[in-house]
Amino acid sequence: MIYSLFTALIVLYNCTTKEKANTSQNESFNQTDHWVVLDKTDADQAGTTFSWDFNVKQPSDYVLQMVSTEASFKNKEAVKIKIGEQAFETSLLKKYSINSNDIVSEFKHKIPLKNTDELKISITTEADFKSLRVIPHYKKPIGSGKYHQEWLTMHQSPEKQEALKRFKEAKLGMFIHWGLYSQAGGLWKGTKINNAPHPGPKVAEWLMHAFQIPRAEYIALAKTFNPDKSFAQNVVKLAKDVGMKYIVITSKHHDGFALFDSKSSEFDMVDATPYKADIIKELYNACLEEGIDFGVYYSHGNDWMDGTDGNYKNIKKVNDSLGIYTHPTGKNLWDPSENTHESYLENKAYPQIKELLTMLPELRLIWFDGTGFTTEAQAFQFYKLVYDSNPNVLVNRRVGYAFGDYLDAGDNKIPSASEKLEKYWETCGTTNNSWGYKSYDNDWKSPKELLYYFVDILSKGGNYLLNIGPDGKGHVPETSAENLRKMGKWIHKNADAVYGTSRWKTPNEGQEETLLDGTGHRAAKGFKRDFTSKDFWFTTKENKVYAISLANTEGDILIKSLKKDEGEIEEVKLLGSDKALSWDQNENGLQTTVTGISKDALGYVIEVTLKHNYEN
Repeated sequence: MIYSLFTALIVLYNCTTKEKANTSQNESFNQTDHWVVLDKTDADQAGTTFSWDFNVKQPSDYVLQMVSTEASFKNKEAVKIKIGEQAFETSLLKKYSINSNDIVSEFKHKIPLKNTDELKISITTEADFKSLRVIPHYKKPIGSGKYHQEWLTMHQSPEKQEALKRFKEAKLGMFIHWGLYSQAGGLWKGTKINNAPHPGPKVAEWLMHAFQIPRAEYIALAKTFNPDKSFAQNVVKLAKDVGMKYIVITSKHHDGFALFDSKSSEFDMVDATPYKADIIKELYNACLEEGIDFGVYYSHGNDWMDGTDGNYKNIKKVNDSLGIYTHPTGKNLWDPSENTHESYLENKAYPQIKELLTMLPELRLIWFDGTGFTTEAQAFQFYKLVYDSNPNVLVNRRVGYAFGDYLDAGDNKIPSASEKLEKYWETCGTTNNSWGYKSYDNDWKSPKELLYYFVDILSKGGNYLLNIGPDGKGHVPETSAENLRKMGKWIHKNADAVYGTSRWKTPNEGQEETLLDGTGHRAAKGFKRDFTSKDFWFTTKENKVYAISLANTEGDILIKSLKKDEGEIEEVKLLGSDKALSWDQNENGLQTTVTGISKDALGYVIEVTLKHNYEN
């Protein structure tokens, strides 16, 4: 389904074209410039198979739509699609009407198109259709390019690049989802959020949305939000024990409640709760004392308290005229505030970002979220606002329209080793299957599972932002904390293979990768993987290559990726031991013997020193 592809079309493009004299300055960007429309009459036909050659202007994720007349449309008609090497079979389902009597059917498969070279598409169907439309996916709207050069100049500034270097070296961070919803623990009036009556994510921090709680009723939660004063010190100590180098906390999630003392809203920690103190400032100070970098999450696109309908009605009006579905997920359509979306931005969102930047002079990053129907101009304004206030602060990609300083792979998603990403990246993940505190979710990821995800991310050259969901008192669930600390023992012992490392030319060898493909994926399928002495993941730093094993078996090992032509070896060691290992490097790989591995160890690391630096 598509939504938010046309956020720049609020002033309709056919109105602006009348102003010929001011076209370059005033014409709104026409998002349909990135559509590919393939008429049936232009196809090469072989029986019921129709084919076209086409190209797109920009690599991105796309979706495919078929346009039929009302009279010719047949529900559940079978269709086979092939685009390049991608093929799938599906059936037509009536979606929505355009031009009074045309039907648009959209295929649910996301289609990644990695280049703009000539592509071939074919469709096999007996349906009597008019055309196909290849349209950018709603999660990756393509901008006009108007702001790109100005953004690039800021992104490439010495301050940003130094901040990015520090971020790359950190590797592991702590995410904290915590707010009013934490008191409820994933329950509302005795009903579990998983059984909530309304569609949308069933993670605990979406409580207000899942139960469509009226704003006045939700506000009442603030009256009892009074966590322990030890919250900041406790979570910073946990982060330190695990080896996490930065912390990011939800300063304002989608519910609109601020954990800091905001002059732009009274729906905050100081004005609305009995706590009467700025928890963001307390955590910031605790991080500075322990040498941990500090960042804030801020939901700029969604605000169920003050963000009205998130610009939904305006976007839907334009999308309807073009036959595009406008997905309401994440928007307050049950009890929206009476202001406009623009006034929310001007009176709350922009000012609160300024407040955070002023209050936290050594802030390291802002983790935006809930892009939704934010326009290209608004996304750029958020980025520029941060840069103008403090150019040392990194901005994540969810600010919108590719204006981030780095990417995130998605919630609980790890990219394949074969994927080529254009920016440095991070994966954010959970220790169970929710982000905020869900009292009944005890499906905790074991220390070995957490470590596997981290090692896999390290070998692919990314960061891991691993989440905790404290309860209403600010207490981290015991099992979550215990598993993290066990993982942390391995990290501290093998720190040389972690911090400041980068991706080696071979990410891993042995079994195929077990990809993490979203919060729901792990929740449904669990985690099943055996680790053997033949499985290794690699990182590198200067003239060292680190071969990471998640097995704890002793004996002879062969590391195939370090065969003789991969670099001349000077020394081989077991990390955590000063004793050099005996070894042999030949055409089969690096052979050595490991001993002294504890039976309860999560794994070990072989440090290989080369005679010459490895060049990425």
